[in-house]
Amino acid sequence: MARLGEGRETSARPPLCYIPRVSATRKPLLVWDGDCSFCRRWIARWQRATGDRVEYAPYQTAAPLFPAIPLQRFKRSVQLIEPGDRLSQGAEAVFRALAYAPGRGWPLALYQRVPFFAPTSEALYWIVARNRRLFSFLTRIAYGSHVVPPGDAFTTWVFLRLLGAIYAIAFISLWTQITGLVGSKGIMPAAAYLEAVRGHYGLVRYWLLPTFAWLNASDLALHAMCAAGAVLGLLLVAGIAPILTLVGCFALYLSLANVCGEFLWFQWDSLLLETGFLAIFLAPWRELSRPGSDPAPPRSVLWMMRWLLFRLMFSSAVVKITSGDPSWRHLTALQYHYETQCLPPWTAWYAHHLPAWFQRWSAISMFAIEGIAPFLIVAPRRIRMLGAAAMTLLQALILLTGNYCFFNLLALALIVLLLDDAVWPLSWRGRVARLDASAPRMTRGRWPGWATGPVTVAILVMSLAPLVGTFRIPPARLGPLVFLNEIAAPLRVVSGYGLFAVMTTRRQEIVVEGSQEGRIWLPYEFRYKPGDVKRRPRFVAPHQPRLDWQMWFAALGDFRSSPWYLGFCQRLLEGSRPVLGLLASNPFPAAPPRYVRGVLYDYHFTDAATRRATGAWWRREESGRFGPVLTLVDGQLVAVPEGGVRRR
Repeated sequence: MARLGEGRETSARPPLCYIPRVSATRKPLLVWDGDCSFCRRWIARWQRATGDRVEYAPYQTAAPLFPAIPLQRFKRSVQLIEPGDRLSQGAEAVFRALAYAPGRGWPLALYQRVPFFAPTSEALYWIVARNRRLFSFLTRIAYGSHVVPPGDAFTTWVFLRLLGAIYAIAFISLWTQITGLVGSKGIMPAAAYLEAVRGHYGLVRYWLLPTFAWLNASDLALHAMCAAGAVLGLLLVAGIAPILTLVGCFALYLSLANVCGEFLWFQWDSLLLETGFLAIFLAPWRELSRPGSDPAPPRSVLWMMRWLLFRLMFSSAVVKITSGDPSWRHLTALQYHYETQCLPPWTAWYAHHLPAWFQRWSAISMFAIEGIAPFLIVAPRRIRMLGAAAMTLLQALILLTGNYCFFNLLALALIVLLLDDAVWPLSWRGRVARLDASAPRMTRGRWPGWATGPVTVAILVMSLAPLVGTFRIPPARLGPLVFLNEIAAPLRVVSGYGLFAVMTTRRQEIVVEGSQEGRIWLPYEFRYKPGDVKRRPRFVAPHQPRLDWQMWFAALGDFRSSPWYLGFCQRLLEGSRPVLGLLASNPFPAAPPRYVRGVLYDYHFTDAATRRATGAWWRREESGRFGPVLTLVDGQLVAVPEGGVRRR
């Protein structure tokens, strides 16, 4: 960059050239080669970013207005002429022009402050300038016909509709179980839990455990929160007051998550809360959101959504590697996964019997998608779409062979944000403006930068700690990042991700049995988890039967590591109707049993011959007990001494 009129042009390396004073412009003017089709496409892209803050003109028409600038200079590179007689060219001119666009000043900051960035940028600029035909071809491959960003308003509109539907699904799914899980006669009553927190933490409880249940934790109030959340999710689908509905959905789901404890502490619950929080700042300030009138979403929030998707996918690859699990290291994990996952559907039986070589290639493909495809998020348009397609394929395959409630739908919704408005059929876009460079970029009705900026920076900084943690780096090395995360932890706006870090290679199931006299034991059949070996495994997603899921986790350890299990057994002994409603059947319809116990079984998929002969999907062998035999004495749950109950 040089000031006009401070010398004469020398033979020094551009852009530091000094030329006689020329007439100043009222706006920055970027002058380019009008005969270069490659230049024309990129100028259109930059013009879309800067709007009317910067003027653009080909040198064929602009050069006569600036006779003091040699014609050869215009032919050699772009020239930026700014108010105040400032002249720059090449990479610096491009960065200075883009800096006039909101949020696009970081390349210029790097150019001016980072060592070697300026000479490297100029060298790359001159390589491109001297090989325009080659880079024009590469541009067509990377961007197709949309070098100018087609926009994200309609894509964001679609995403918010999907998020509203997922919120509604999550609330309705929980609504059907809430009384049995945390109701007054549920497994872990919310009111009793809040009372214990109140007595221990005092006023700080409102920050440590933010929930509307502090106002009322009755069964009716819990139902009301689920119902309100479902209604707000549907209102979001309809586009009614999107910001208010998103705030309500987030607050209600956080309230329920904080009183449901372990039942709502899955990674997808955290993902829904983090996505929902960011979506508040992505949504438009509209009474009725319509694709034809919604403003373009704030770029910083859109990129934070993509950063969330990156963390979700990449962390899932990293934790599998850093865990040291031999099944992932030897690429044999998928030989176990379909059989040992929490709630396998019937398709998992077929996937489990695929050849070992196919399972290994599937593991390699999974690592490629989770570990490499996320980096394509920052790639040019067509390459980014390729990454989106790969991640979509992975989520679709998980949907076909597993029951992971709304998790895959939410991941797919985040992948939608890697698209742009040009991928949608014109008939879908309806009244959206034509996608051309001259279309004005709407900003009215969206969050201002002074609001979105601090939020995105805070989320970005706090998200570094859980991401770095996936590499098994001790928290002490992260310094203040850990402290920031601890402060914000009650809001669950930032979480760590990484599914299946260690593959479960053995499937143990807890069969809960009851007895009146200690001799004849009858099993409680669950709705979805394996029990009866002849019952066909079912698809249940996007619903999540929370108790069935917790039974799977409980079988991985000792009963002491699952304190809710004792509450479950107590409710069975009491004959609690809300808890029994979570099960498929009650073997004691007349009166509750006197004793309950948990029996461990090893479950395995049958082979094809056995299933044809017997109709059984599973085979099982008893492997032990899960905790002691339990009974009620004066209303209190007690363990029956060994030998105190006759065994069958």
